[in-house]
Amino acid sequence: MLDLTLEAARTIVDTALREARARNLKPLAVVVYDARGALKAVSVEDGTSLRRAEIASGKANGALALGLGSRAIHARAEAQPYFVAAVTHLAGPAALVPVPGGVLIRSGEGRLLGAIGISGDTSDNDEICAVAGIEAAGLVHETGA
Repeated sequence: MLDLTLEAARTIVDTALREARARNLKPLAVVVYDARGALKAVSVEDGTSLRRAEIASGKANGALALGLGSRAIHARAEAQPYFVAAVTHLAGPAALVPVPGGVLIRSGEGRLLGAIGISGDTSDNDEICAVAGIEAAGLVHETGA
């Protein structure tokens, strides 16, 4: 696979949402970007709280911008808060959300294809759903763990 296809992006979103329903999680917002940062797919469940899509977008954008799953960005924010604050200032406050739930999407060969961001439940649960979606599409996840 050379690029993240729309079909793969839809599989990722649909599976992530099915995983959330199977786990009885709070309503989620799911955003998928390709490697160049172009929006491929988005879905927001009924009942999500305000700004969940923007938070999901910030998780995915942050992962793409720094080349790290947002779990690693979270760890870096704790260890180097000034660095993450500076990047957030440069990128814009909605472009980087340094908590788990932003996961890089890679090919089997390790090539970056894009990122997913999920928001709505706990960050750990958001990440679990992202990983399930990526695996369902036959791709490799990078959470930053």
